[in-house]
Amino acid sequence: MVEDEEFGLEQKSKSQLKREMISVQDLGEELVELPIRFLQRFDLPENLLNAIEAARGITSRGARKRQLQYIGRLMREVDAEPIRKTMDDIKHRQVHAAQQLHLIEGWRERLLSEGDGAIQALCEEYSETDRQRVRLWLRAAEREKAANKPPTSVRALFQYLRELIA
Repeated sequence: MVEDEEFGLEQKSKSQLKREMISVQDLGEELVELPIRFLQRFDLPENLLNAIEAARGITSRGARKRQLQYIGRLMREVDAEPIRKTMDDIKHRQVHAAQQLHLIEGWRERLLSEGDGAIQALCEEYSETDRQRVRLWLRAAEREKAANKPPTSVRALFQYLRELIA
């Protein structure tokens, strides 16, 4: 940053201003890619919301790029920090949900492949586990697989694990 000697103010360099503009434009592009239900969490001006909605419907590459630049220009007029903070919160929740889903799927697959050993490990990890219900679902899952029936017991086991782990 360059200091203005006359007023004692710091001025940003041209490169720094450009980096900030690109950063805000990238944030606007992330807003365009978000599902509509998440956009309601942001306190965005109506003209910016309209521009985001318009960008969602544009399929032409050049027109979309121009619309994103327009969104970037509109984004420079609003405070981007609360938007960034909300965006980070949304991303964090999505990552946490994905990790939890992987954990649940891992337990389900382990239970289906290992049987009693995995049930014992599950009971040690989560003390409130209903061992008999889990055994019933595992036996039913084996019967369903042998009879080529839909995996309703596997789904029920997944739901139970979701409630148990959450």
